[in-house]
Amino acid sequence: MGAVKNKRMPRAVREQQMLDAAVRTFGRRGYRSASMDEIAELAGVSKPLVYLYLNSKEDLFTACIRREAVALTAAVRAGVVPGLPADRQLWEGLRAFFTHTARNPDGWSVLHRQARTHGEPFASEVAAMREELVAFVTRLIVVAAREAHRDPSLPEHEVAGLAEALVGAAESLAAWANATPGVSARQAAATLMNFAWAGLGGLMENRPWSPPPPLPPDAPAGPGHRPEPEPT
Repeated sequence: MGAVKNKRMPRAVREQQMLDAAVRTFGRRGYRSASMDEIAELAGVSKPLVYLYLNSKEDLFTACIRREAVALTAAVRAGVVPGLPADRQLWEGLRAFFTHTARNPDGWSVLHRQARTHGEPFASEVAAMREELVAFVTRLIVVAAREAHRDPSLPEHEVAGLAEALVGAAESLAAWANATPGVSARQAAATLMNFAWAGLGGLMENRPWSPPPPLPPDAPAGPGHRPEPEPT
């Protein structure tokens, strides 16, 4: 009876079962160590059927990366409610990010660890997802900052670096939270808000921090300090 049911299962459903099994296997064992036999057994299908649907191990891994990337970016976008104050929007976006990565640790491992360490074409797939997240966060900060101090001319490139730093910090913190027992998604989001919002809050109030002028070449240097070289 089971074989009959499998034969009648829609292709899209069966393919998702294969991807579920592959994400779990790749996320826990790594790309190199994962075997197609193991993935097929976990999915409850034959290995030739996996190859029929997804062509090769490389194509299967790429499909896993794409599916998990789409799910993560969709979760973050869905978490941000337009019209809320800037800090609340950022908070909700971070909470959605950490909630998703906590609920899908194998998928996060595929994106954050496995895909990046095995070169192309996998790294490019993750880079595309990351660029989308950075662009989304950049727009979020820019719009909030323009509204906060009523400056419609504030260029995006001024906050693009902040968005890069924020996404990078979120990635590292998610990896740490998933590996540290007892750290909830809410705690991880609050940690990053406390770390980031002091600077972002200043930007919203048009009070950005500015680096001090370089010391003159003949200024006395304290312990461990050297005068900054003049730009060339």
